[in-house]
Amino acid sequence: MHMPAIAIACALLLGTLTVAAQGTASAEGTVTLPKQSAQAQAAKRYAGQAGALAAPEPPTAVVFLEGAPPPADDKPATNVVQVIQKGMQFGPGLIAVRKGTRVEFPNGDDFYHNVFSYSKAKRFDLGRFLKDEKPPAVTFDQPGVVKLYCEIHEHMRGTVVVLDTPYFVKTDTNGVFRLTGLPAGQFKLRAWLDDKISYEQPVDLKPGATARVNFPGP
Repeated sequence: MHMPAIAIACALLLGTLTVAAQGTASAEGTVTLPKQSAQAQAAKRYAGQAGALAAPEPPTAVVFLEGAPPPADDKPATNVVQVIQKGMQFGPGLIAVRKGTRVEFPNGDDFYHNVFSYSKAKRFDLGRFLKDEKPPAVTFDQPGVVKLYCEIHEHMRGTVVVLDTPYFVKTDTNGVFRLTGLPAGQFKLRAWLDDKISYEQPVDLKPGATARVNFPGP
């Protein structure tokens, strides 16, 4: 009895998907995060501005694979992400993007903000803008760490980690991470927490398996 053509096609497709799934690896684990710092207090000169000072984002980390080749069908980053100013805080306070990503900085408060950075990886100044104004998006075209500030609200801090790899993820607030679709091989897994704290561990990724990696605390 001959197998119908459609059944053969489905079987071949299922086999291809199975091989593809077996050919990639995963990594998961935890990063011990620093304790939450005390909330910054808005200076008295901001007292007349509407809205209360929001709590800063809890500490998180960026975990990425170093030394691994990108997938064969890899394409340059063309996506757009947002970092909003709300409650006199950057939200999210930490983002990880791939080189080439454009970032928008909308104002969610009812008063002026001014986003700028003097970081080597990206230097820019958007000037002062209100909620109904739209400053131009910033393209992060060089890998590195870009520190964000607001010229009006001196306590505001944000960070953009720009990476030249598609294999990265931001942890949750418990430090838990999971990376999937990784190539098999021996590489380095890095965890970036801030300018003073980062970790690295060698990782041996096996096809179809999940490597467990836990990064120690400071």
